[in-house]
Amino acid sequence: MVGWIKKILLVLLVTFALFYLFTRPEAAAEAVRTFFAAFEAIGTFFSELVS
Repeated sequence: MVGWIKKILLVLLVTFALFYLFTRPEAAAEAVRTFFAAFEAIGTFFSELVS
């Protein structure tokens, strides 16, 4: 039963992501930029700790 729920939630999540991507591509691109900027900030933080 839990496996079915996980599959349904995954399908809903992917469907929402695709819908968001096609209806608001600028906002989706900004979300991706923000996501990767967070990794850059974490890398900068650890680089500064080592220095």
